[in-house]
Amino acid sequence: MRRRLLAGCAIVAAVATVGSLYFSEVMHFPPCELCWHQRILMYPLVVVLGVGALEDRPGVWKTGLPLSGLGVLLAGYHIVVQTTGSSGVTCGVGAGCDAVYWQGPGFLTIPWLSLFAFALVTAGLLALASLERRTH
Repeated sequence: MRRRLLAGCAIVAAVATVGSLYFSEVMHFPPCELCWHQRILMYPLVVVLGVGALEDRPGVWKTGLPLSGLGVLLAGYHIVVQTTGSSGVTCGVGAGCDAVYWQGPGFLTIPWLSLFAFALVTAGLLALASLERRTH
């Protein structure tokens, strides 16, 4: 069960990583400063969780959870900035943090996709932590 949870989390992180690269490198959407920070939190999760799944490491959730938890908070903040247009962040890296380059069905934007990915990884890691505490 542990390996499957870790593998699932690693796959979510990998899809999010490939998706962010697709938006910037293929679609040529410039990532804003908040997007860069979310990438900094997401990209290592691919390696950390992938290796944890391959090696069946029991405590890898302790490394992944701070990254994914901070990612949830940062993506949530990015959604607020994008929807209200107000930001305390000066986005000089690429685009403005309130810019909407892609609109999916309904309310979906790139920060929402990021939030969903971080939330899925966080939920998986919390389930893993709970599973391990019950077995020890």
